Amino acid sequence: VQLQASGGGLVQAGGSLKLSCAASGRAFSAYDVGWFRQAPGKEREFVAAIRGRGGSTYYADSVKGRFIISRANAKNTVDLQMNSLKATDTAVYYCAAGFYIRDMEAAREYNYWGQGTLVTVSS
Repeated sequence: VQLQASGGGLVQAGGSLKLSCAASGRAFSAYDVGWFRQAPGKEREFVAAIRGRGGSTYYADSVKGRFIISRANAKNTVDLQMNSLKATDTAVYYCAAGFYIRDMEAAREYNYWGQGTLVTVSS
């Protein structure tokens, strides 16, 4: 499967952005999908994830209550709605996918990665 992340940009603190991860390939609805981010000089960190089976969602504490992950299987997309953005949310955001992921927060468990989209939040 190939992933394409889009929707990044420049936004003021308190604003909103919606990122989209578009997938090519069949059976994408069965994949577990996660969003990760990497800020300059920092390690990649987990943001949110959604199961392919059942649709359970997972969030990092830092984004809980502000970000919403959802998927539209008919469109082969997984979106990340980001609200109440903070300067600390500034990073390159990546979507990733894999099958039967045990630890949804662990980047090493995802087999497929998109190219990343830059989100810049100005304070």
